[in-house]
Amino acid sequence: MPNYRRSHAPGAIYFFTLATLGRKPILMEDPVRVALRHAIQQVRVLFPFVIDGWVLLPDHMHCLWCLPEGDADFGKRWGMIKRLVTRELGCRGDLVSLSRRTRHEGSLWQRRFWEHQIRDEADYSRHLDYLHWNPVKHGYVQRVVDWPYSSFHRYVREGVLPVAWGGGNAPATGAFGE
Repeated sequence: MPNYRRSHAPGAIYFFTLATLGRKPILMEDPVRVALRHAIQQVRVLFPFVIDGWVLLPDHMHCLWCLPEGDADFGKRWGMIKRLVTRELGCRGDLVSLSRRTRHEGSLWQRRFWEHQIRDEADYSRHLDYLHWNPVKHGYVQRVVDWPYSSFHRYVREGVLPVAWGGGNAPATGAFGE
């Protein structure tokens, strides 16, 4: 198996895609969303990061994080978030394969995640647009504003994006880890 090499640039902005194990559509369930929120809050206290964008879909999520200067360890943060969510939900370890138990992996999350280091403003905008457009892309809603689990609403509140943003034209395509 190839040794996957991740980009680690201190203080960089990263786009992430994470999926549930077997793409189980469980992320919309209230206990899962609450556990995810708690885990993110706990991890941000210990290992700060700024959330520039987030969208939660039934079986995966996309987000943009900005790490502090001198810090590039997003893997530690994601590992803690995944563990805390799994623990809060009480996911049963006996349902996990020997391979996953050996690696201390739970029964909730896909083993790896996809990350992309943002290169410039255009790359940032493309990834943020993709993230906000994703519920429309997957057919969950017809308009971006109709999806409740998205940072899009924060951008509207702050006057950065209009409510009608994305109402018919899909953002540019590219590699986004789906």
